[in-house]
Amino acid sequence: MLSSGQFQLRHVASFIVALAFAEGAIAQAAPAFPTGEIKGSATIHTDASRKALVENADVVLPSTAGSAFSGKFKDAPKTASTRVPVVLFLHGSSGLGLKAIGEWQTWLATLGIASVAPDSFALPDRVTYKSPIDKDMYERIHALRLSEIQPTLAAIKAQPWADTMRLVLAGTSEGAVPVARYGGTDFAARILFAWSCDNNYFVSEPRNSFEPSKPVLNVISVVDPFFSKANAWLGNAESSGHCGAALKDNANASVVLVPDAPHTLLNMPATRAATRGFLAQHLSLR
Repeated sequence: MLSSGQFQLRHVASFIVALAFAEGAIAQAAPAFPTGEIKGSATIHTDASRKALVENADVVLPSTAGSAFSGKFKDAPKTASTRVPVVLFLHGSSGLGLKAIGEWQTWLATLGIASVAPDSFALPDRVTYKSPIDKDMYERIHALRLSEIQPTLAAIKAQPWADTMRLVLAGTSEGAVPVARYGGTDFAARILFAWSCDNNYFVSEPRNSFEPSKPVLNVISVVDPFFSKANAWLGNAESSGHCGAALKDNANASVVLVPDAPHTLLNMPATRAATRGFLAQHLSLR
């Protein structure tokens, strides 16, 4: 016959065994988060890479600028018959090699809009990564991308084909973070593709710097694999998956959620329709 002390110990031991079993089951059921990876080490532009950033930028000019052109900034026409609106576009972590960017720039030209996409990878040994990585490294990359706006902007303003009163700052994914954080007043409007403007694994804090009442368009997939709740390691259970909260007081802001779209959604029909309407309205396109 067991004493009361032996009875209590046996039940405590059973509870511990059951708890350990339950914790083991939970651990087995927990989703396996991917392992991040970092390559390269450079996160600050040199004088040489800052120059190459612009010279190697992909430029597409519409025929309305005098003659159509598609190539590198260093080879762009030095004369023009008229000035046209220009989109300064910041690519994502894949760089300018992403085919969708060139297709999008060509499409912009059909609307009478020029575009300049600077080459962040002009920096030798620039950091590349596979998410998720630590926030400190993400922030160093975001600072790098933010530093690319001013030299590109200065170069655009010096071009005979650029209408400096109708400049748009746009970016996708990694390139959309500096679009949200840019503190200048040089652009007539901003466009952010595939970025949610909120707190998550990708930033230490959003640091949005939108100008009051300046036009902003945000287009993102409802099931974006990185910045919606479809991502198990998003790091923010309260995230809306879009920039609505950051833009709630801006009457000239629009948020477009595209169902079942991939992360790169520049050329989706819904994206192009929203972008065309936004640009036509705020750039006074003919």
